[in-house]
Amino acid sequence: MGTLFSTSMCFDLSVFEMFVPLSVGGKVILAENALSLPELPAQKEVTLVNTVPSAMMELIRIRAVPSSVRTVNLAGEVLSNTLARDIYEKTAVRKLYNLYGPTEDTTYSTYTLVAPNQEVTIGRPIFNTQAYILDRRQQPVPRV
Repeated sequence: MGTLFSTSMCFDLSVFEMFVPLSVGGKVILAENALSLPELPAQKEVTLVNTVPSAMMELIRIRAVPSSVRTVNLAGEVLSNTLARDIYEKTAVRKLYNLYGPTEDTTYSTYTLVAPNQEVTIGRPIFNTQAYILDRRQQPVPRV
């Protein structure tokens, strides 16, 4: 397992990118940013990429996602259905996660595994938490 470590140490995601792979015997592959992936000597060892949708869109556009990448975690921006489809159709990625919340509360709040040809949603709350949808008056929207 090789995790692309391309997040600034100033962000909470850097802890995940650095310590989770090391705690399970994986490898951390350093990069200046996600768009540096094509120039990395160890690019073919990267199996997990954490980034924003716009960076992933550019990596796909320039055909720079190595065939070794099996899992992609996207957060910080809206994940479009078109990008999700392109990830599955134009790369070897087997799992695409949409992680929601970094912009709103610094950490992930909800997540979903986006299956091929599935409509993208923000998913469900992470374990042991709850999520509420509020209306314009900041009142909880009734559950449907």
